[in-house]
Formats: sequence, structure tokens, C-alpha cells
Amino acid sequence: DGCGHTVLGPESGTLASINYPQTSPNSTVCEWEIRVKPGQRVQLKFGDFDIDDSDSCHSSYLRVHNGIGPTRTEIGKYCGFGFQMDGLITSQSNEVTVQFMSGMHTSGRGFLAAYSTTDKPDLITCLDNASHFSEPEFNKYCPAGCVIPFADISGTIPHGYRDSSSLCMAGVHAGVVSNTLGGQINVVISKGIPYYEGSLANNVTSKVGPLSTSLFTFKTSGCYGTLGMESGVISDSQITASSVLEWSDQTGQVNTWKPENARLKRRGPPWAAFDSDEHQWLQIDLNKEKRITGIITTGSTLAEYYYYVSAYRILYSDDGQKWTAYREPGIDRDKVFQGNTELYQEVRNNFIPPIIARFFRINPLKWHQKIAMKVELLGCQFSIGRAPKIAMLPPPPPQNNDNRNDDLSDDFIHSVKTSLQTDKTTFTPEIKNTTVTPSVTKDVALAAVLVPVLVMVFTTLILILVCAWHWRNRRKKTEGTYDLPYWDRAGWWKGMKQFLPTKSAEHEETPVRYSSSDISRLRPREVPAMLQTESAEYAQPLVGGIVGTLHQRSTFKPEEGKEASYADLDPYNSPVQEVYHAYAEPLPITGPEYATPIIMDMSSHPSTPLGAPPISTFKAAGNQAPPLGGTYSKLLSRTDSTSSAQALYDTPKGQPGPGAADELVYQVPQSVAHSAGSKDE
Repeated sequence: DGCGHTVLGPESGTLASINYPQTSPNSTVCEWEIRVKPGQRVQLKFGDFDIDDSDSCHSSYLRVHNGIGPTRTEIGKYCGFGFQMDGLITSQSNEVTVQFMSGMHTSGRGFLAAYSTTDKPDLITCLDNASHFSEPEFNKYCPAGCVIPFADISGTIPHGYRDSSSLCMAGVHAGVVSNTLGGQINVVISKGIPYYEGSLANNVTSKVGPLSTSLFTFKTSGCYGTLGMESGVISDSQITASSVLEWSDQTGQVNTWKPENARLKRRGPPWAAFDSDEHQWLQIDLNKEKRITGIITTGSTLAEYYYYVSAYRILYSDDGQKWTAYREPGIDRDKVFQGNTELYQEVRNNFIPPIIARFFRINPLKWHQKIAMKVELLGCQFSIGRAPKIAMLPPPPPQNNDNRNDDLSDDFIHSVKTSLQTDKTTFTPEIKNTTVTPSVTKDVALAAVLVPVLVMVFTTLILILVCAWHWRNRRKKTEGTYDLPYWDRAGWWKGMKQFLPTKSAEHEETPVRYSSSDISRLRPREVPAMLQTESAEYAQPLVGGIVGTLHQRSTFKPEEGKEASYADLDPYNSPVQEVYHAYAEPLPITGPEYATPIIMDMSSHPSTPLGAPPISTFKAAGNQAPPLGGTYSKLLSRTDSTSSAQALYDTPKGQPGPGAADELVYQVPQSVAHSAGSKDE
């Protein structure tokens, strides 16, 4: 009467004292007899050991024996509170007896242990969790029987399980190991998440869990995809049932809950059986053999119809006639799967080992009110490989596919497919090979090398071109003190005019223009070689006070539509010889039209009478010409072909007259009173 949780599998198992992890009762005893395959030995590992040792293991203890029965021999006798047993206890044969005795005591949880064959050195117990291991990835062997009521797990696949969860119990929930058989798990540790979902799978309930520093998942074969119920890959004609529920509602409308309604996550009613008994079934034809690794079920999903199946069997067939009930290896009874506990929740069950079949049936055994359900199958494709060729014969032509040679090893499918005949197996027709051939593999490897190299070369060329373009632009910006950037050399004045006040029509003055043809008739000139070169399109004004006002921009503007002429430049003794345009753009009425006038004293001119006032080389603001004092200055008359207007030119100081050999550097026309009526183009 001292036996607690116990699962004894053919290769591994779990055993615990009664009432574990609470205090074990007084005066109880339990004895376990463990057998494995002949030729193997048994190893025992304790997950927890807490037995009263107040009387030196006299009345309360755990004793391990080699063998079973009267001929058994003792391996060891153990007791103690919080006893830590390092390593494993190994038998000398394939049989072991474990005896637990509980005498009079006031405390002590008892024990929990796991066993397996000695060919599994990485055995762990059901109490181990991910926080017990520091490796980011590791393999361990879980014993059978790790679905225990006193262990908790949080999370689900594929998101992962909280690090405080029992590794083996989570493995059963995930469907990677069987609770009846145990098995190997491949664990991967990663960063935790804020919230862990709960779910019901393989008779294990996962609870909702809070944030943790880390989580773990399992590496699997990857054969857990959906087979087409929800997506529609499985057509309606492939889904049949033993009966269909039909009924009329209050409005007289007939409702039929047909088999094709049994698609998981589809809106609307489910499939429901007309009769509610253990002879009903839902059948799915997969059209060909597939590897089926699991099933997900729900109830009706309609709140007004609280129907669901709480337990069922699984049957499978190759031809749809002869059916086999699913059983776990080593178990001589049909496995009953836990179904739903309410109508909405999705419940998953996995098949270990997987089912390989074409036809699949669900046989409800227990239900709530009526048999109604929606399902999805999990698994992957399954193809039978060809046996090795015995004779070197040419392959038969396609038209002779009916003549088939049959040969397959009799151990190809073990314990799951019982309907395959090993002495006569039909070869499938020739199927296009989807595997990459070696030559293609070489091309792929070559492309994998060349593509990155080409990308790097083209990227380098693009960067070189961009840098050259950028360097060229910076060089143009720094060509001269008075040069403007290339993007600012055309039409910048038009952009500035929209920010300047508009002049009224009566104050608008037509600018004076000169043609090179008329200038050539005045007199021959010797233009210095440096003036023959092309000058900057906009020259900076001489007077520095205007530069700040116009934000480092000149008021001189070339003629639109024509190239400005520099032929009528005269030499002038100036320390810096620069080239400027022949005229200036009128400024708005609110300010001076031209830059600040340069006053030239003409009193020292040889041809000027004494007392003559100085004369400006720039025109005053407004339409009124500035008054002229004294007799006169030497004037140079010029006439355009389309106008008879006259213009005055100042004569430079120190020169005898307009016929001098040197040319003027500054030649700005002045309007006189008697020529105001004429217009220059």
C-alpha cells in the first residue's frame, strides 16, 4: 500500500512513493519488479530522495536488489533527508527489485526515481527542467511516465516552453516523446518571451505562464504540417461519415451538418452524426499513403449548440476495407485519445510512432449531448523507396508499366503498417527526380561565388562615379572668387525677382543695350589678350557696400537670348584687370537702381574747363538724368541700327581724348536731357 505514481515501460519508466511529494504515510510498503530485454542491464536514477533516517535506516528505507524473487541480491540500502545520490545505480542483470519501507516518522517526502537500460547514459528524471542545464543545446533521454500531476509546464509549440517547465513533460505535450515509451529529446535554449500560452495536448494541460529570462523548444523531424482539411487541399468528396445530422429550425429551414463541414477553423456548423452511439465515424481519404503524425479537434464552435467529442479511437486502412485500430507499441489494447473538454478549444494528439496510411477514421467513444466535431490532420508526404537493383537490366519503356518487378525488404515498415506485403511490392511509375544533380550543384556553387563578386564590383564602380561627380562639383564651386556654382549660373535673377517689390509701369525703364556691330564702327581697339578669354557670367560689383545687401550676388546680368559683348571695353590704369558686363539690371524703385556711384573728379582733365564739377560714372536713381555742370565732357556717340539715341561716356582721367590708344575699363552710358526721347534696344 506504499506505491505511488508508477509507469513501467519496456525500456524505461518512473516510480515514486505514495503521496509524493507530500509526507509519506506511516507503516506502508511497496515493491517494484523491473524487467528489460535479456542481455541488457538496468540503471536507476533518483530525482528526489527524502526518507526519515532517525533510526539509521532500520524502519524507513529504500532497498535495491539485483534480480527478482528469492534469489535476488542486495545492491544497496538508502535513507536520509535530502539525500543527494550522485551517479546511477546499475544492476548486473536485466531484472531489478526496488523495495520501499516507511516506518513511524513525522516528515519525509519519500522518493521519485527513473530507470532505463544502460545504453542511455543521458537519462534524466521527470523533475529536471531547463534551468538545470547551462548548455544552449543538449540531448537527453526522458523515461516513460513523466506525465505526473505534481509537475507543471507553461507554453506550447511552436513558441516554446517556460524554462521552469519539466523537460520531459513538455516533451510529451509537444509530441516529441511518448508518455508510455519515453524517448530522446533535443532541447534548444533561447531568450524568454513575456507571455506563455496554455493548451491541452496529449493528455497534458499546459498552463499560462508569465515572463521568464529563457525558454526552450525541441528539434523535431519537421513532419508536423497540416494535410489539407482547413486549406481545402482535401476536397469535399474525400470526406465521408457514417451518418449526417439533419433538422429543421423554427423557420422551417432544413439544416444539414455534412461531413465536409468538419474542417478546422472554418466558420459555420461542424459535422454531426445523426445517431449518437459508438458506431459513428468520420472518414478522410488522403488519395495516397501519407505519414500522419497528429490530429487537432474542436467541438461545434457554435455557442447555441454545446456539442463536442471527449474521447475517440483512431483507425486506418490502405484500401478502405480492412481497418486497423491504433495501438501504442507493446500495448495490447486500442489507445483511447482524450478529446475536447468544451466546444471551442483546440486539442492536439500525436501518434508515436506515426501512422502510414491512405484512409483515416475517427471513431467517437464519448461526447457531450451530440457527436459533433471539426478536425485537422498533421503529417507529411510518404513515399516508398525502391529496393536495390539485383540485375543490371535496362529500365522498361513507359508503355510497359504494367509489367512490374516487386521486391522490398520485410523490415521496411515496422509495427505501424501491417497491411504491406513484403514478398510482393509494386514499383511506382517513373517519377521526375526533384533532387539537385551534382552538375547542377556545381553550377549553384559557382553562382553563389560569382553573384556576390559581381555585386561588389558594380557597387564599387557606382561609388567611384558618385565620388567623381561630387569632386567635380566641389571643384567648380572653388574655381574663382567671383564664380557662381554651375547650378546658379542660369536664371537666378528670375528667382530673385519674385522676392523683390514690383515696379510700376510708369517708373519702368527700358535697359540700354549695345550691339557689337555698332561698337565696331567707333574706332579700332586693342583688346588685351586676357580680355579675350571668357569671363564669369556674373561679375561682382566694385562697390563693397552693395555686396552684403544682395547676399553676395551681383546686380549685373547678361542679356537674355544674346551673348554679352565685351568688344567695347577701353583700357584703364587699374591695378586689377577684371571683366564686367556692359550694363546693369535696373534695381527696384525702393532703392538705388545702380550700385553706389563712383565720383570721378574731372577738374584735372586736360580738356575740361576749370571749376567743372565731378561727374558720376553711374546713373542716378529714377528716370531723371543727373544735372551736368561746366561746359561738357568728351562724349562718344554711338547709334544702334534700330535707334538714333545718343549716349555719353565719361573720359578717363589723364587721357587727351576719346582717341586714345588705351581702352576704358568702365564704360557705363549716361542719359542726357536732349536724348531722353530716344530708346535703346
